[in-house]
Amino acid sequence: MTNFFKTPLDFCVLIPCYNDEPGLLLSLQSIRYDSQRFAVVIVDDGSRTAIDKTVLTRLLPHIDFIEVIRLNQNSGITTALNTGLQWIIENTEAPYIARLDCRDTCATERFHKQVAFLNTHPQVGLLGSWCTFKEESSNISYTYTTPLQHNEIIKAMHLRNVFIHPAVMFRTDLLKQTGFYPQAYPHAEDYAFFWKLLQVADGAVLNENLTACALVRGGISLSNRRAQLQSRKKVVQAFGTSAGLRELGLFKLNILLITPNSLLLRLKTLLRFGIIF
Repeated sequence: MTNFFKTPLDFCVLIPCYNDEPGLLLSLQSIRYDSQRFAVVIVDDGSRTAIDKTVLTRLLPHIDFIEVIRLNQNSGITTALNTGLQWIIENTEAPYIARLDCRDTCATERFHKQVAFLNTHPQVGLLGSWCTFKEESSNISYTYTTPLQHNEIIKAMHLRNVFIHPAVMFRTDLLKQTGFYPQAYPHAEDYAFFWKLLQVADGAVLNENLTACALVRGGISLSNRRAQLQSRKKVVQAFGTSAGLRELGLFKLNILLITPNSLLLRLKTLLRFGIIF
């Protein structure tokens, strides 16, 4: 493989992985972009079997640049993500960083559209898209839709995380102002991180389904749902900019704390709210 330390890149894709190499491969196979214009940075968060970069390179000839960072023990997604961010800023000059999680897949045009938008909208620092969620063991699925413009996004952020983590792309240079993912919000580190980005730049969302996200029973969001909701309350309290919307957001989260997971998923499907709980 060509050394990409000195190669101009449009973006890096950051993917944490823990004991899910089949899911990682599925996600990587979905990535499409111009040859030698992007890199994939994988953080192996102490998986039982180490991810083999040589094998990935052989199986994924359409990806020119792959880096695998191995953590000796499982340290959690926040540490894994921050390790990847640190590596990217130290070893590349990519202006944008995109996120993707194992088992989530990208539309063919995702990265072309996100790069083009950020190139032509310099005030936007955080860009998301609409996406589709599907529960792997059933046919339950729903489409996640959100506001598109910054002012409406800020209002909605008091009530939900507008940006789906594996669907975002953001500007690398903003990390100098915001720092990395905060450790103080377990299972909601992305929600807090996005609020930090929105304090220093505009946000925007593309009204197209550019990412398909897998809902895995027993995954982080479901198995740690109560802790996640408590962390989301802390995020709203810390970052909310409207007193009224902040109180409304906290009320909603308190209701969710007493609502079963199965009921929430069914409501999203049957009512097509497009609201992630």
